[in-house]
Amino acid sequence: MSKIALVTGATSGIGRAFADRLASDGHDLIAVGRDDVRLGELATAYPEVAVRSIASDLSTAHGVESVISSIGDVPIDVLINNAGLAHYGSLANLLPRQVSEVLGVKAIAPVMLTHAVVGGMIARGRGSIVNVGGMIAFSGPAPSSVRPNRSVYGGTLAHLLAFSQLMSTELQGTGVHVQALLPGVVATEFHTRQGMDLSGIPRMSAADVVTASLRGLELGETVTAPGVEDASRLDSVFRADLDAFASQSVELASRYRS
Repeated sequence: MSKIALVTGATSGIGRAFADRLASDGHDLIAVGRDDVRLGELATAYPEVAVRSIASDLSTAHGVESVISSIGDVPIDVLINNAGLAHYGSLANLLPRQVSEVLGVKAIAPVMLTHAVVGGMIARGRGSIVNVGGMIAFSGPAPSSVRPNRSVYGGTLAHLLAFSQLMSTELQGTGVHVQALLPGVVATEFHTRQGMDLSGIPRMSAADVVTASLRGLELGETVTAPGVEDASRLDSVFRADLDAFASQSVELASRYRS
């Protein structure tokens, strides 16, 4: 029986690259996206595998629930939480609708879809979950000179990183692997839709991002950063995180004492 991969945001960019690679490797696909035309094109591109399309807007609770209802008890082997929506801007300048959409697509949907499939993966003793974020997850300490403003979007990527790390710990020994995939700037339509022209900036291809992700899963990585050559830099960040976590005390720190 063929393995089944569920890919969100499957009609363009990194999601389409995942769909292409997984279908080429023989996976049957469940492709989730908002563009019916592109979903149809994907469904006919790989006649040798089964491709099922689900048109849904993951920025809404209804959209997430419709995907979960549609997949039912289908034994998902690979979940790619890739759907993206930026709405760059400072929180004060974003519309409430835009804030809700970013949180829905990049925070709520990945958690709820993971929740929907992880129990079956544990029961079968295998599975892979890839949460596509970005290196912006590390940009919290950046100075005000760094632009564009993106506190909501960047915050959701930091959430995906921590969520993936904590889930990976919870799933140790189950045969289910979780990966936070953190590319830098990628040559997709993502920034164009924000009205940003990055054509003059070197960018990684979506295909290379997928190559890194799949190899990272083979290597057992929880965090895969396709453009970071020296992985020890990532290890240093995570060791510093744990050092700060371990340094807490029940005593009030001296700097807060009058």
